[in-house]
Amino acid sequence: MSGLPREVLRWIQSLDLTWKVKTPKWDLSNGYLVAEIFSWYFPLNIQMHSFYSGTSMESKSKNWGILKTFIKRQHLDIPDDYIEGAIHCKEGASGLLVERLYEILTNRRVRKMTSDSDVDFTDWAYQEKLPMHARSTATKAVKNNLRLTEVMAEPSLIAQAQKAQRIITDHVDHRRIERMEDPSRFRILPTIGERSIRRHPPASQENTDLNQSTKDDTTTEEQSKREQTQESMNPERESGMTYKEINVHQLDKAQLYDMPIQSC
Repeated sequence: MSGLPREVLRWIQSLDLTWKVKTPKWDLSNGYLVAEIFSWYFPLNIQMHSFYSGTSMESKSKNWGILKTFIKRQHLDIPDDYIEGAIHCKEGASGLLVERLYEILTNRRVRKMTSDSDVDFTDWAYQEKLPMHARSTATKAVKNNLRLTEVMAEPSLIAQAQKAQRIITDHVDHRRIERMEDPSRFRILPTIGERSIRRHPPASQENTDLNQSTKDDTTTEEQSKREQTQESMNPERESGMTYKEINVHQLDKAQLYDMPIQSC
């Protein structure tokens, strides 16, 4: 019963179940004890002669099929991830399921310490406790986290490949974090950019340089504007050439109509 809070352990022992719950991951996977817990609170809806105590995948699917229908009818807030994890003996799933049942059926809250890590139902929490040389490889991670019952429940090759790829991606991410935390073990040498020394100027000098640069920009802009206005007013100054004004006398169009027409 390791991993369960004390009040949850006392509650399970007070129900007088068929057999003791020593390891929740294995004892609750077939759903028989879960149905027996529900039968104490819903004796008219859950009858134990409808459930099987076997550990085969067929017995699990039948028992949990009845329990899922009952949970939906009673509108019990139990996540599907907890149920699927308990069926396939995932790490930590059965413990969370029992705690959720305790909160729903007894209307009490479980007092426990909040963990920063997200619940993913993998063996990563166990792998972190091992030394570096004893941690699992990518192939071992797929073997540990992809159960045979998952393959039997969903024989689709595409679904199995997606699950395996998800496990490998998580494993690669964890390995990358390990390399970043302990680069000396993996003989990761710093790059040239990391070796170079970058010295930032003092804050006061940065402010003075910034103010001086803004002042220089404003003065140059003002000078350019003044030169443009002077050039527009005195066009001769830029080219150095003189211009002479020419008076053009246009022809009067009325005289054209008064001219005589010559015959051929």
